[in-house]
Amino acid sequence: MLNPVLKHLEALVGFDTRNPPRAIGTGGIFDYLRASLPGFRIDVVDYGAGAVSLLAVRGDSPRLFNVHLDTVPSSPAWTADPLKLRVTGDRAIGLGACDIKGAAACLLAAAEATTGPAAFLFSTDEEANDARCIPGFLKTDHGFREVIVAEPTMAEAVLAHRGIVSVRMAFKGQAGHASNANAMELSALHQAMRWGGMALDHVGALSHQRFGGLTGLRFNIGRVEGGIKANMIAPSAEVRFGFRPLPSQDFETLHANFRGFADLAALAEYEETFRGPPLPSGDVANAENRRLEARDLADSLGLPIGNAVDFWTEASLFSAAGLTALVYGPGDIAQAHSADEWVALDQLAAVAATYQRIFG
Repeated sequence: MLNPVLKHLEALVGFDTRNPPRAIGTGGIFDYLRASLPGFRIDVVDYGAGAVSLLAVRGDSPRLFNVHLDTVPSSPAWTADPLKLRVTGDRAIGLGACDIKGAAACLLAAAEATTGPAAFLFSTDEEANDARCIPGFLKTDHGFREVIVAEPTMAEAVLAHRGIVSVRMAFKGQAGHASNANAMELSALHQAMRWGGMALDHVGALSHQRFGGLTGLRFNIGRVEGGIKANMIAPSAEVRFGFRPLPSQDFETLHANFRGFADLAALAEYEETFRGPPLPSGDVANAENRRLEARDLADSLGLPIGNAVDFWTEASLFSAAGLTALVYGPGDIAQAHSADEWVALDQLAAVAATYQRIFG
């Protein structure tokens, strides 16, 4: 299976699907998919802003395989053309080869080698923090009960991962000379820094919480902006932060806590800019039941089961809609989004062989 996989992967990497700039239409890589899936019923939907999906169905399958085709932008640290696949003795190198065009190539190769029922959903907005394809698909009368979402999981089935939330906070102060005796309280930047200290302490206090092999709350202050110069009181400041809850941690409670650490007189705005639920979704009891259902699915397909992971995937969107969902694909998340991104050839071969066995 490896040679046809690499043939497809070379073609897929060659299509520029970097996101941003979200300049992805219904041609290009989707023309290639159409040509590579003879005998499949094809439905392409353009949701705008570079969000395009292609549903390909052969026969009657209760199970859907989902792969996103968009990639992150390439950094200047690449040592060769990121859109040209390079194959060495043990790896395939190219933008998206690991995250996650390698899985798409495996699906295409397995579809060519089989005639049984199969259903694929390809999408292009996973890297955008503006999910349109999957929510749009889930609003349709699709009829699927199970989904396997491709992400780099080292060819193991992942049954649980964290949710993800991004937040923008704006602080307000009173401009003035830094010699003012009240500068400590008037500065918006000082208020933001006090908030940051309390938020970090709170996250540390949650380190004992657990779910499915995951512990604590992942938290990151990604950007702080504001102020003018050292001898001027900052009249405004903005903080961008994110947190990744366990499936057992409530989003609204966490928001209330983080918002509450700010001095209300100094807090101008608190805005959630993106939310992705955890996998599995639901309250603690329902989440555990869904994790067991996903384990049964993995066992029935003969997939080795790996550990829960800290990164987020769109499998959680399917889970929230009531489908039994797990994550499975070739590649190591450590290579995703990196310069000279690569996927191991043996994992491509193993995943393609698994797809082939499933599709019959």
